[in-house]
Amino acid sequence: MMFRSISDFSYTWEPEIERTQKILKHMTNASMSQTVDKEGRTLGRIAWHLTTSIPEMMNRTGLKITRPGPEDPVPATAREVFQAYNEAAIALMSQVQSEWTDASLDLVDEMYGEHWKRSKTLQVLVFHQIHHRGQMTVLMRQAGLQIPGIFGPARQEWAQWGMEPPKV
Repeated sequence: MMFRSISDFSYTWEPEIERTQKILKHMTNASMSQTVDKEGRTLGRIAWHLTTSIPEMMNRTGLKITRPGPEDPVPATAREVFQAYNEAAIALMSQVQSEWTDASLDLVDEMYGEHWKRSKTLQVLVFHQIHHRGQMTVLMRQAGLQIPGIFGPARQEWAQWGMEPPKV
């Protein structure tokens, strides 16, 4: 899924923003401290990592997504995480659309000791976000939160579709 055009990226990134927003909207302040075990990241830390990765990674390509900073502490509230995610994700979309061209996707940047085409960097960012959303849903279930469906209904949403959840 290498992006060959800015419109390809936009077509993918816009719904990815919405999917991540759905997850972040269901977090609560109390759930932000949920972990799998004592050594694991908290739900709040994973959500914040997902958020700060946007400017951290994309600024290596020459974009200037100013907030949040990679060293900014995890906010105290789920709402602040949600707002910071929106700001970073929308800034990325806006800057890619206004500052890059389709040809820019073939430019190569140093990324973590390797050299990646910008199309690959965008792909990795999308996959990274999907990966951490999955981790977040596990922690959210452990915290007793309802999980929204992302690619189809979640267990609690089947009734809204007039259907029984699949048997496990």
